Amino acid sequence: MRKHSKEFLLNLTPYQGYELLVEGNKRFIANLQADHNHLEMINETRDGQYPFAVILSCMDSRTSVELLFDQGLGDLFSIRVAGNIVNNDIIGSIEYAVKYVGSKVLMVLGHTSCGAINSAKSGVPDSNITGLLNKIQPAISKALLDNTKYKFDDKVAYTNVENSLEEILTGSPIVKEMFEKGEIGLVGGVYDIQTGEVDFFKNLTKETKPAAQTVTAA
Repeated sequence: MRKHSKEFLLNLTPYQGYELLVEGNKRFIANLQADHNHLEMINETRDGQYPFAVILSCMDSRTSVELLFDQGLGDLFSIRVAGNIVNNDIIGSIEYAVKYVGSKVLMVLGHTSCGAINSAKSGVPDSNITGLLNKIQPAISKALLDNTKYKFDDKVAYTNVENSLEEILTGSPIVKEMFEKGEIGLVGGVYDIQTGEVDFFKNLTKETKPAAQTVTAA
């Protein structure tokens, strides 16, 4: 089935979308990325876009989701903001992606050594930056009480992802309803800036791996 098509997206399950992200990151860290023909992708997407996932990530220059998950033009909706925090505009963008375009996976991706998190820990006060960093403070408090052993040694990065997922679910009736119906999957991950690996520590696709159909990246 040709990628970037409406048919591809309609036949994709949330779990299969999650698998595309996992396999893409494996290729990235093994330096086995697909040979993306960007000109062909431009031609395939000129009449419409059908991204299979919407990813909220940090604006950090090392965390381009298209690269980390070995995807090309038209594959992902990418929402980037310092500290992968959530506000109403971000939730509205996510709602558009899952309800009106049909993206099957909603992911929040944090990363190790996040400058926004480190600034929030230090209590940096400066103009509009202060309000943004205040949104990270609950994750810092949560990390102090969290006894979970995470794969990467950056506990706040994990709790911040969890908080963002919770804010999206509680702040969006659209996302909550689609998730509860199994129409979309929710995924949380943390990217290690030293190795390139993504730890998919929270996979809420609400389904098991399909046995009859395997989806491979183009």
